[in-house]
Amino acid sequence: MNLSPAEALGRLRSADHGALSTLHPDRGVDSVPAVFAVIGDLLGIPVDEVKPKASTRLRRETNLEIDPRATLLVEKWDASDWSRLWWARAELSFLIDPNDRDVESLSAELEKRYPQYAGRPFAKVLVFRITGTSGWSAEG
Repeated sequence: MNLSPAEALGRLRSADHGALSTLHPDRGVDSVPAVFAVIGDLLGIPVDEVKPKASTRLRRETNLEIDPRATLLVEKWDASDWSRLWWARAELSFLIDPNDRDVESLSAELEKRYPQYAGRPFAKVLVFRITGTSGWSAEG
């Protein structure tokens, strides 16, 4: 059953992580796991300093500067009961220069949602506008 945009957004808000997909100019879809926060029609994804990485300048940022479109997919999987399966998708537009108030609000929400982000150990927050939502559920 297709989810209404409101139901898809509700399921997106309730998920604790998802897969962020951007477009690499040569190889196409570039997907990575991501945590996120949603406030209104804005979605923030941290570039954190918690997990080891070569740089805080990530490929997804370069991808987004070339093409600001992205998608975040969240899902519920139950291997023993397929009647409980669902997924929700947010179509996103990257905001290259978000205002400080939105970054602060999303940073605070990330800190509230994820204990690992107490003290905000992230280099920055990538800010997106949610331009659409869709989804599907096996339950009616």
